[in-house]
Amino acid sequence: MFETIACYSKHRGDFIHLLTTACSIHLNIFTYKQRRVLKFCAALPIIIMLLVGCASTPPVPEVKRYPPVVTYALSLQGAPYRWGKASPEEGFDCSGFVQHVYAQQGIRIPRTVSEMAVALPQVSKSDLHAGDLVLFNTVRNKASHVGLYIQDRKFIHAPSSRAGKVQISSLENQYWRQRFIGVRRPNGLEE
Repeated sequence: MFETIACYSKHRGDFIHLLTTACSIHLNIFTYKQRRVLKFCAALPIIIMLLVGCASTPPVPEVKRYPPVVTYALSLQGAPYRWGKASPEEGFDCSGFVQHVYAQQGIRIPRTVSEMAVALPQVSKSDLHAGDLVLFNTVRNKASHVGLYIQDRKFIHAPSSRAGKVQISSLENQYWRQRFIGVRRPNGLEE
């Protein structure tokens, strides 16, 4: 049970009386002289309830728009990792994943990471765009892993059989930051 001090003269049957009775709120009743001076306070409980209700409204999340290549890649999140595979039905390895994603957009890219590193135009890390390929050195080869850049320092990839599925990772993660070696932008990628 709540006890609220408000400046209102309760009249049986009016809105404030019904509201306070339903909510088990007890109002202190002021004398006639105090009522004249404090008429504004009659609406105080309603104003407080409205303000509290408005204050608790959660913010609307910002809708992010990605290029079609990124949107499609994100739709494959959770697909299984399978070495040497390149389809949603069979699973993906890292290069098979990005090759499949680009093929769905009508853009042909090489099948292996090392071929991608050689054949695709190099881009500065400071000029990363959604859809760019991010390359990593994970097994003593110059380029042995690839992912597709999303934005906000995040990329999507098929990391390994240990991870087991296509997932999003951060370029800020120590493992990936230490192994990052470059960016490639397939021809035909909308900027």
